[in-house]
Amino acid sequence: MKKSEVKSFLDFKAAQYNSPQFIETDPVMIPHQFSKKEDIEIAGFLTATIAWGNRKSILNNADKLMELLDRNPHEFILNHSREELEKLSTFVHRTFNGHDARYFIKALQNIYLNHGGLEAVFTRYAEKESLQPAIHQFKKIFFELPHLSRTEKHVSDPFKNSAAKRINMFLRWMVRDNGSVDFGLWKDIAPAQLSCPLDIHSGKVARKLKLLKRKANDARALQELDAALRSLDPVDPVKYDFALFGLGVFENY
Repeated sequence: MKKSEVKSFLDFKAAQYNSPQFIETDPVMIPHQFSKKEDIEIAGFLTATIAWGNRKSILNNADKLMELLDRNPHEFILNHSREELEKLSTFVHRTFNGHDARYFIKALQNIYLNHGGLEAVFTRYAEKESLQPAIHQFKKIFFELPHLSRTEKHVSDPFKNSAAKRINMFLRWMVRDNGSVDFGLWKDIAPAQLSCPLDIHSGKVARKLKLLKRKANDARALQELDAALRSLDPVDPVKYDFALFGLGVFENY
């Protein structure tokens, strides 16, 4: 297809999947259970963190995690007791276990009490054309408390050649605002700064459409895909995540 045809095709598919119906089977449904800004942020971040593997399992375990946080994530983060934190010892999602869950709660408490919250950290380190440096700085802050080294694998670092799919997905949720799927809570970061949540599904479709040549789904591939998507829509390039992911998962394109 010509570039104009690819754009028309992806515009159509993005509009098709960027709709309220998409929420019903997607991890974004978990933060959609909340209305308070901080609850949405925290639920979104924790859900995105465990968003790999079977989609049903992701949704079930993310919901269990919200239950362990008393369906009041921000209040729990700020004011939990030692006994309440210990409840998270039972939590498991694949390789994310109770040790990881307890540290994540303590790290989030540190971020909200001492760094102004999740939005403040990402906004402080955002660069004009990319949020990947902000993700790198966020990880450094997130792990500034004593922790097990194994827990670090649950927050990706673009500076170590990761595509950081799950954090980029979380940032899409927080920044974009189309009135349905994404929340648009963070007003000081523009959609143009976002990167596509690159995974096996979006990568496969992007290569088929000649938007991506690199075979590995890593940070270098993400840069290549970002450039291609920004050439199609420099204002809101990550809307095409809906098209690429939807075509790959739901249509086996």
